[in-house]
Amino acid sequence: MKLIPFIAVAIYGIQVLRKLLETAERLPLWDKFLSKVWMVSVLFIGMSFYPPLNVVVEWYPKLLYVIVFITVYLLRNYRPALFDASKKVSTDRVYLLRNYRPARLLSISLLPIGVVYLTNSFVEFIKPDFFKEHIASFNSAFAFAAFWLIGFGIYAIIQIRKERKLRTKLQEESQIAEARKAELEHLVTLRTNQLTLQNEKLETALAELKSTQSLLVQSEKMASLGELTAGIAHEIQNPLNFVTNFSEINTELIDELLVAIEKGKMDDVKAIAEDIRANEERIGHHGKRADGIVKGMLLHSRSSSGQKERTDINALADEFIRLCYHGLRAKEKSFNATIKTDFDATLEKINIIPQDIGRVVLNLLTNAFYAVDEKKKAGVENYEPTVSISTKKIADKVEIIVIDNGNGIPQKVLDKIFQPFFTTKPTGQGTGLGLSLSYDIVRAHGGELLVDTQDGEGTSFCIKLPNTVNT
Repeated sequence: MKLIPFIAVAIYGIQVLRKLLETAERLPLWDKFLSKVWMVSVLFIGMSFYPPLNVVVEWYPKLLYVIVFITVYLLRNYRPALFDASKKVSTDRVYLLRNYRPARLLSISLLPIGVVYLTNSFVEFIKPDFFKEHIASFNSAFAFAAFWLIGFGIYAIIQIRKERKLRTKLQEESQIAEARKAELEHLVTLRTNQLTLQNEKLETALAELKSTQSLLVQSEKMASLGELTAGIAHEIQNPLNFVTNFSEINTELIDELLVAIEKGKMDDVKAIAEDIRANEERIGHHGKRADGIVKGMLLHSRSSSGQKERTDINALADEFIRLCYHGLRAKEKSFNATIKTDFDATLEKINIIPQDIGRVVLNLLTNAFYAVDEKKKAGVENYEPTVSISTKKIADKVEIIVIDNGNGIPQKVLDKIFQPFFTTKPTGQGTGLGLSLSYDIVRAHGGELLVDTQDGEGTSFCIKLPNTVNT
């Protein structure tokens, strides 16, 4: 009967260990065995009421303590494969379990009382007399072991609870992190879908922008062609008048030639023939002049081929300043300006895309004439509107310089003049693409488009092109 409390305490201790050390999770097969120990304990408690079996029953508490030690030892040296082959545990987790601190503390707390109890039982069984003589020493040792068990047991329980709280906290943080991760993945997915949709919209907008830009470029080109139309008509009229006049003179000279032949006046025949030849040369010259003007107009109006050609820069500049000036004169009868030219006669033909560079020169001249006309309309006294164009060869560069004595460009907008759609002209008088396109064209030729302006005094644009003469 005196063994019943020991058995009860041992059973209770085993159940406490199961909960504290979580053997169901860490040692599932061993935990199943521990969960059945109470059944065997009830059997042994019943046997204790039958005196002949008391000797067997006395060893049962010792067996329970051995089971407790085995449980603690297994937790300290936990290897999942030994107990649950189907359970896959990472190396890190195995290391943590093998160094499970609460199990170490419990093993330290249980060791003295286990040693004392087993020693007492062994000595009592082997040498009962010696045990009885030194019963006080054995009881003192047992008391010390009991206090040791209580002290380290309480400390172990505290550490177990701390470890469990920490693990719970880590699990909560892990769950929060997983939830946050899932949320972020969801946000990333949404953002990716939004970006994909935005990219599709941007691609569509870019395609529409390119189409609109092409239309605007064509519109700008046709607008500049419109500015040239009157100038072209004026320029082409002069050579056509010469062709008509000399053709009429030649008709009269041919009649005179026929009369001279009938009369046999050979000296007159030769003189008249020389006059006809000279007139024909003049007709051919002015015909070529008209042809050149028409070709220039067609060159400007058609799309750029993108192919560079050897081009006379002086001829191109001279032609466009006259065409631009006469075009503005035809559009507005009151318009008038002084034109100055200074072309470097040593320039050789250089490789450019003539349609494109011609468009740049025309744009700069149109802006220059507009600037001087606006200043004149402002009523500035003793003001003579002047636009000049010059060419110059400097080292490996060819320069085309357009200068006006208008009002200049305000410093606050100077940095914006090459931006697309920026214009200082009133609404409806400019697209804001002229200088932007000119800048891109010059850069595509490997050159520079520079501006120098003085507020109230005028503006100078300089086109610098590589001096490439080889085809």
